[in-house]
Amino acid sequence: MTSPLQQKIKITGPSIVTANRTSDGAVIYRTASHGWSEQLAAAAIVRTADDARTLLAEAVADDVGAVGAYIAPVKEAGEGRIEPGNLREHIRRDGVTIDLLVSA
Repeated sequence: MTSPLQQKIKITGPSIVTANRTSDGAVIYRTASHGWSEQLAAAAIVRTADDARTLLAEAVADDVGAVGAYIAPVKEAGEGRIEPGNLREHIRRDGVTIDLLVSA
C-alpha cells in the first residue's frame, strides 16, 4: 500500500487538508496555525502541489487525534467564503440531505 505522501499530488484549484477526529469522528480541517478546526472557514488553502504536500506531511506527522488526512478541493465563494469543492466533501461536512416533495 502506498502512503498518501508517496502518491502523486495534483492540485487543479484551491484545496485544503481534511481528516476525521478520532475521538468523535468529526470532520476537521488543517489550519494555517498548524492546528485543526471543525470550521471549514479556518482551513489553510493551498494552491500548489508543493504547498499541499507540505501541509499534508505536517498533518500526518501531527498524530494528535486525527486520522486519514487527505487533500480535498474547495471553492472560494463571495466575500471570502470557502465551500466544499465536490459532492463527497459536501456530504462529509453536512451529511446526506434529500429534498422530498410534499403534496398539499
